[in-house]
Amino acid sequence: MAGTTSLFRNFRQGLKTYWDAGALSPFPLGKTLFGYKARWLPRDLRAGLNVALLALPQGMAYAAIADIPIAYGISCSAVAALVAPLFASSRLPIIGPTNATAFMLFSALAATGVADGIAMLPVLVLLVGLTLVMGAFFRMADLVQYISRSVIVGYLTGAAVLIIGNQLKHVLGVAPPPVEGVKTFFSIIGGTLAELGSTQWQPLVLGVVSFVVYQFGVKRFPALPVFAITLVGASGAAVLLGWDSLATFNAYETSELRPPFPDVFRPGFWSDVSHLIGIAFAIAFLASLEHSVMAKTLAARTRERPNLNQDMLALGATNMATAFLSGMPASGSLTRSALNVASGARTQVASLVSGALCLAGALTLGGYVGFVPKAALAALVIAIAVSLINLRNLRICLAATMSDAVTVVITVLATLILPLHVAIFVGVGVSIVLYLRKSARPELVEYAFDEGGQLRERGPAAREIPSISIVHVEGELFFGAAELFRTQMQRTSDDPALRIIILRMKNARNLDATSVMALEELVRLLRKNGRDLIVSGVMKDVYRVLKNSGIVEIIGRDNIFPGSTGNPNLATRNALIRAQQILGPEVEPEVKIYHDPNKPQE
Repeated sequence: MAGTTSLFRNFRQGLKTYWDAGALSPFPLGKTLFGYKARWLPRDLRAGLNVALLALPQGMAYAAIADIPIAYGISCSAVAALVAPLFASSRLPIIGPTNATAFMLFSALAATGVADGIAMLPVLVLLVGLTLVMGAFFRMADLVQYISRSVIVGYLTGAAVLIIGNQLKHVLGVAPPPVEGVKTFFSIIGGTLAELGSTQWQPLVLGVVSFVVYQFGVKRFPALPVFAITLVGASGAAVLLGWDSLATFNAYETSELRPPFPDVFRPGFWSDVSHLIGIAFAIAFLASLEHSVMAKTLAARTRERPNLNQDMLALGATNMATAFLSGMPASGSLTRSALNVASGARTQVASLVSGALCLAGALTLGGYVGFVPKAALAALVIAIAVSLINLRNLRICLAATMSDAVTVVITVLATLILPLHVAIFVGVGVSIVLYLRKSARPELVEYAFDEGGQLRERGPAAREIPSISIVHVEGELFFGAAELFRTQMQRTSDDPALRIIILRMKNARNLDATSVMALEELVRLLRKNGRDLIVSGVMKDVYRVLKNSGIVEIIGRDNIFPGSTGNPNLATRNALIRAQQILGPEVEPEVKIYHDPNKPQE
């Protein structure tokens, strides 16, 4: 009973230490407001206005990408900008709907197995928020840094191509038949090309002109809200030209801004929830990844040090709010955040101003949405998608290493042929597998003492008939490397003249249970054949693993020689003396240095 109490006490203390090391703040905005200076207000007001002029039309665009009611994107822009600053550690990021999460939502709704995906949107967004909040409490944001940038580049590139393919139908003015099952690039583009003969010239002209005007405006007048100006101009032009045949969005009432939460007691509700959990996890993962990249990008400009777990909490709280007050998942927007910084924002007040203006726009502009041509908004969405394709980053990924090239290519292909909530994890899985494969290759290098008494690398023909083999192990010895390590060591012990192996582990790292078991099997195999294993150069962390796992007693304390940073060769020299003692004074040992045949020779 006392042992159980002590164990519980230690666990509770460890949990407290873990929590205190990265404790989350319930209201970090209070610190900003308490020290707020009046001279900051004009800059925050200007930045908030600029961001709102971009956020409103972008909210419409991202709702169009997700193929959900356009009011949801507008209300999400407002709610997210108002809620996120209450919990975020970073001062300048803007939270709201984004390209990547919107298209994952579009791709996922067709693959959910849920009869009415739109009706279940609030539940899906709520699950996203809960996942992010739990991730923040368990400090999962720290793990995001281990995701390869090649995965992000590949995902954004593939998603951009998908967005372009999906919006072409609006620019061409065609109505392809609904895609059955999973909506992939090939099914979407195939349906659009099948209707190419029905292309209408009016939406095509309006779309092309909107695209060109936007690209010109962004380059020549970057300080202006070019997106909003172009969209309003295209809508006004369509009205003035009398192009009544253009497809437009449906106007909405104020009551439609907030989607109704589905009845949790209806038959099949919890079955639908089970279908949404995997998608919610994927969207939460993508939102955290997207926000982390955005926060670090801004931090490089502002010299701010973001607390990613606190920001993940803000992201989770925001999505929980948008679940009840909007209908889209929210993430970190790099374009709106960059505009916020460029506009001179000083604090989170800029985001609050932006949210308030977006909310005012959402409440007053519902009747005017019916004048917005789908072709114009689609062209602007395509322009944004084109900007996501970073050719320089693609070239870097393809040229840096083979692992990066394979990762980015597979991730792009996965986004084109699989649902995006699956494709993102395919890319992550490939990058992890390739990393483990590269890391799980410990080098076994030939070593021997030269005439000056120093260990030197030697060629494979040092001795023809050895009785002692010095095996220098360098690299990772975690579970992924254990099998390769065991195979190479067994190859060494196949020499019939071999009596003793000296395993030099000075540069061996990260032993785990798998590698320890492989080492134990090696010891038992050698003993069975009348041979011995001596371990030299063991550093403290490796020795701790060997001791805790009980293998020190199996090898024998007399056969283990700790490493010395002052004289790294001393342990190996002592191991050779021990080998001489085992062989006996009447035996003259021949010394061979092990050669790894997989290592290229110079």
